[in-house]
Amino acid sequence: MRKIDLPLDKKIIKSLKIGEWVLLSGRLLTARDAAHKRLVDVLKNGKKLPISIKGEAIYYTGPTPARGKEVIGACGPTTSARMDPFTPALLRHGLIAMIGKGERAKEVAVSIKKYGAVYFVTIGGAGAYLSERVNSSAVVAYSDLETEAIRELIVEDFPAIVAIK
Repeated sequence: MRKIDLPLDKKIIKSLKIGEWVLLSGRLLTARDAAHKRLVDVLKNGKKLPISIKGEAIYYTGPTPARGKEVIGACGPTTSARMDPFTPALLRHGLIAMIGKGERAKEVAVSIKKYGAVYFVTIGGAGAYLSERVNSSAVVAYSDLETEAIRELIVEDFPAIVAIK
């Protein structure tokens, strides 16, 4: 498996192969459908996003609360199709990578290719294992959404497979 540092750049994305396993290390944002809707609504209203998404990777997860000395609770991937209505707009505004599970709509696949982005899939049903790859976690936007708030994660050797680029 190839080790890749986040944030990604276009050169790295171009070098990826569909089906390739990678280990991602660095900064990931988390967001699910409620946060995606808010982000797109902000953009539609011509306002500034609460966080920059330019050049960022978003992991589709809503982690469970941390227990004891855990950095984060289980954080398995959410079904990516729920973000499909919002993804093209976020790609237009600089989002470069997404991590989730499952297929994407044709329009989303076209947008990923158009903007030179990448969609990774990761292991569904392995939230406890994936949480062990997270070194830090902090809410950075929409704290009222609780587990669906946007978080900044610092990950190390987070496993993923290149699905669309």
